[in-house]
Amino acid sequence: MSAYVKQEIKNNIATIEFFHPEQNSLPGNILEQLANTISEVGNNNDVKVIILQSGGDRTFCAGASFKELIAIDDAATGKVFFSGFANVINAMRKCPKFIIGRIQGKTVGGGVGIAASTDYCMATQFASIKLSELNVGIGPFVVSPAIERKMGVSALSQIAIDANSFYDASWAKEKGLFAQVYESIEQMDEAVLAFAKHLCTYNPEAMLEMKKIFWRGTEDWDNLLAERAAISGRLVLSDFTKEMLQKFKI
Repeated sequence: MSAYVKQEIKNNIATIEFFHPEQNSLPGNILEQLANTISEVGNNNDVKVIILQSGGDRTFCAGASFKELIAIDDAATGKVFFSGFANVINAMRKCPKFIIGRIQGKTVGGGVGIAASTDYCMATQFASIKLSELNVGIGPFVVSPAIERKMGVSALSQIAIDANSFYDASWAKEKGLFAQVYESIEQMDEAVLAFAKHLCTYNPEAMLEMKKIFWRGTEDWDNLLAERAAISGRLVLSDFTKEMLQKFKI
């Protein structure tokens, strides 16, 4: 299957789905489509709530495209590359509708940032998380504000420093990333849809005002995440990172 971003609107519920055949690792063009789709759907008056999900049944998101990462050869290109997830996070932050995250499986790096940027996140027991960026000489600079906001500095520092380990879904729930964890995808999907339908009975204006409150204090994220993308774009050019990326490529 080819990579895609698609949307479906039914009974005031918008479902946005992204997919890439390489474990849902996302290249720049897919990240751009995803950010634009979130913004478009968020401004659709027929939509009351959004479900954000990925295709497939194993990995929610493996982070950014490795092929694009190893091809970076200048700081400007690096900043653009790392701005991909920044733009998605900011689109979710500014979206005037509640976004429910549906996390069916493992999620790494930028995928953890997407999960943390949903307003209410539901997962399966297979949805372990990992921040692997330090392994290659960079760090989760772009996504860390979203993760810190949702899970706190302590949990962020733990998974950022321990870049080799996956942390299971129960740990992520304990730390506040996931609101609910289910034994199977089928159980999760049933719960996600029921919850979305229930949210549609709420006053849209009240949900909008609550979302503003939830995201209070993030008004500087357009600039902040751009600055963080520039840091990553510089570090990815270091000899250390170039050497590590070649090892992973092999």
